[in-house]
Amino acid sequence: MSTKTYAQLSGMMFLQFFVWGAWFVTLGTYLGSIGFSGSEIGYTYLMNNIAAILSPFFVGMIADRYFNSEKVMAVLHIAGGVVIFFATSITSAAALIGGLLLYNLCYMPTLALVNAVSFNQMENPDEQFPKVRVWGTIGWIVAGLVITFIQFNFYESVEASTVPMKMAAIASIVMGLYSLTLPPTPPKNVGKEVSIGDILGVKALRLMKERSFLIFIISSLLICIPLAFYYNFTNLFLNDLGMTGVAGKQTMGQMSEVIFMVLMPWFFVRLGVKKMLLVGMLAWVLRYALFASGDLDTGVWMLYGGIILHGICYDFFFVTGQIYVDKKADREIRASAQGFIALITYGVGIGLGSILSGHIVELFTAADGAKDWSAIWWVPCIFAAAVALLFFLTFQDKAVEAKVKASEA
Repeated sequence: MSTKTYAQLSGMMFLQFFVWGAWFVTLGTYLGSIGFSGSEIGYTYLMNNIAAILSPFFVGMIADRYFNSEKVMAVLHIAGGVVIFFATSITSAAALIGGLLLYNLCYMPTLALVNAVSFNQMENPDEQFPKVRVWGTIGWIVAGLVITFIQFNFYESVEASTVPMKMAAIASIVMGLYSLTLPPTPPKNVGKEVSIGDILGVKALRLMKERSFLIFIISSLLICIPLAFYYNFTNLFLNDLGMTGVAGKQTMGQMSEVIFMVLMPWFFVRLGVKKMLLVGMLAWVLRYALFASGDLDTGVWMLYGGIILHGICYDFFFVTGQIYVDKKADREIRASAQGFIALITYGVGIGLGSILSGHIVELFTAADGAKDWSAIWWVPCIFAAAVALLFFLTFQDKAVEAKVKASEA
């Protein structure tokens, strides 16, 4: 991969995740400011999960068979930018939820497409892809810092406004135009028959005959339910407490993600798969306990601690889970297995969590709109603790642990 190609792909990843980071983090705060209830906020975020479930059908059945990836990205990002810009003028709950579903249906397929463009240009993806993908995390961080810069210098209520969504709209259109400059990535399945079962990763279902993989799938599904509380309501929570520059401060989570990604190989050798997954689950338990107990006075360190734990929460669970699936599945069904675990976690698990989190927030919201955040955060804390305990007591896969040790020997 040439220096020019690396720069092109890095810019692509930066813009891709700048777009997502610009609107996703602060959306709950904006929706609360225009009168959305907790359940309505949860259902709005659910549109992202529905799109995550549906996008593989679009990519597998259409984009991978008929069109160049970079051209499909261009169309989807420009269309998505227009949709989310017009969504900023909508205040009706039903109409806005529908508008954001349409936007997410444009955006979510591009996550697979940027990977396809990247891998098509790489001779050694294992070594080269992480160096490109890290620019996506940087893009997310920069989006949060830009929002906080605007808050401190121009518009104090920016996180409760449509400005972040308009930022995403502009960046999305820029990304669409930029996509047209990317190296060509022809469809990889021209003339091939691709079934719905292939897209859903049905071939990986045979792995569930093994007790260890079945427990892993069940635990992954269950742990993603409390995870949605963080993604959907942390920004609103911290703004309600009176914290300033929340979007920028939340980027400390992505910063820690980068650090722990670098440290993961060191931990992996010493802990193995089960302990890595368990540490990731327990990090979510600790995060929610910190949020439930923290405040802006003597307990402010708990709030920052909960944010910074994101590196462990995400890397130790999601990345380790992907490695486990890679070690578990035979080569011919490896891609299918990765698609299946993505469907279970990002689609079904977090989707269920979006619904539940919204109803829990609404349950602990008083008539005057005040929220009992401590009670709210204890719910996912206890839920995550129960899942972690279940996983600890039931999961054991000596064969994969042996593979991990052998690969590091």
